[in-house]
Amino acid sequence: MSGRTMDRAAAERFVAAWCASWCRVDIDAVVAHFADDAQMRSPLALSLTGSPVVTGAENIRAYWREAYGHIESADLKILRWSWDEAIARLTVWWQLGDTRASEFMDFDDAGRVVRSEAFYGK
Repeated sequence: MSGRTMDRAAAERFVAAWCASWCRVDIDAVVAHFADDAQMRSPLALSLTGSPVVTGAENIRAYWREAYGHIESADLKILRWSWDEAIARLTVWWQLGDTRASEFMDFDDAGRVVRSEAFYGK
């Protein structure tokens, strides 16, 4: 496993915790899984910040607070997920209301998200 703390079992636990945190809209809990210098790319970020990329855990936290801080809870459903151990990439397909998305997250050797990207569609 190349010293990585993430494996399929850890990825499964991450998906469950990530989903539960988003259902509670607990942005601090979601960001706690991110490395300090993480990058997040999203079309929603482009519409709110003028850039599709948000860099740094604190900036990601501020962006998510602006985008979702007014929501108390969310009925996020995990449709499926996939773990690629060779490149330490988790892909999650999820649905929230009428919105469907896929999101990939790359992890470092400490099991923290270093890059994520969301793709929206129906």
